[in-house]
Amino acid sequence: MKAAVTKNYGNPSQLMPVELPTPELSPTQVLVEVAATAVTMGDVRLRSADFPGFTALPGRLMMGISRPRNPVQGTTFAGRVIAVGAAVRQFAVGDRVFGGVDHGAYAECVVVDEQGAIAPIPDDIDFDEAVATPYGAITALYFLQETANVQPGEHVLIVGAAGGVGQYAIQVAKRLGATVTAVCATEHIEYVQSLGADHVVDYRTTDALTGGPYDVIFDIPGVTTFNQARPALSQRGRFLTLMATLRGIWQTLWTSLWGSKRAFVGVALNSQARMLQLATWLADGRIKPCVGSTFDFDQLADAHDAAARRTVTGTVVVRIAPFVPPTAPRKLRTQPRDRHHVAGVRVFGGSPDAVRRAL
Repeated sequence: MKAAVTKNYGNPSQLMPVELPTPELSPTQVLVEVAATAVTMGDVRLRSADFPGFTALPGRLMMGISRPRNPVQGTTFAGRVIAVGAAVRQFAVGDRVFGGVDHGAYAECVVVDEQGAIAPIPDDIDFDEAVATPYGAITALYFLQETANVQPGEHVLIVGAAGGVGQYAIQVAKRLGATVTAVCATEHIEYVQSLGADHVVDYRTTDALTGGPYDVIFDIPGVTTFNQARPALSQRGRFLTLMATLRGIWQTLWTSLWGSKRAFVGVALNSQARMLQLATWLADGRIKPCVGSTFDFDQLADAHDAAARRTVTGTVVVRIAPFVPPTAPRKLRTQPRDRHHVAGVRVFGGSPDAVRRAL
């Protein structure tokens, strides 16, 4: 199968096309033919080893010290199931699915556990729309619904409202019944208004923190601190940030013990439960997919460059051509085997070591 590997940390030129063996299936996994993937700011940071603050060392230890431990990166996918393990019951060959993985989505096929962050795509949602939603929408759901517990009638300030997370944070906050003030650049005002923002602040001309009070301040790009935001918070206001700095963690702990205003910092981990909720919200229109620029798979480096420059509104989507097996198609076996077949193709391992041997 075709894949893109990141041989070393660095700029988008580090993304290199290769041919790799199709990943091996365990009995509880499904093999997905990837129709589309996305380039998120999380992907950009992983490719360049841009781990903020004190997370630089832990990030390198987890992801690889001198180069990525898992060279095939990419964390979101949308496509069709083309093979299932012997114990899989939730999914069948032909199902349209989308979701998130720790790595491996920059390829024609990706393996996902049946209980992992994977869900059916609603009937009226296409692959581009499906893959554009998990990163931003799951992060917004986690911070606004689960962490801040936004209630109807509350006032939410979203900083970085036109970005990959902000565009969904506006929609999630509105669906939770909040009044939303969005902070963005002049050229993005009409875009965030189209997503449902009640008020828009141009950060180049106005300091949004002079307004309020806000029940929730969601600072996505990490341009403010809890101390700066505190005067703009209501009596029981919550300050949310994605930037895991030592100060942010200390303030999260400190405010959990003293005072009525709270600070929260964390990481939104994907799960099947969250993906299923997202699928439901997409199906009934509570969240609108935000597709920005689209690129072909051989333009992956250009897609990374576009995402890194943050000049595109909407999610950067990369389309992947249909997977073509290297041998003639043949009926799939239905009996459990130690190794599975995909349209007559023997499925071999796709471990990081196997990837490096192929480079």
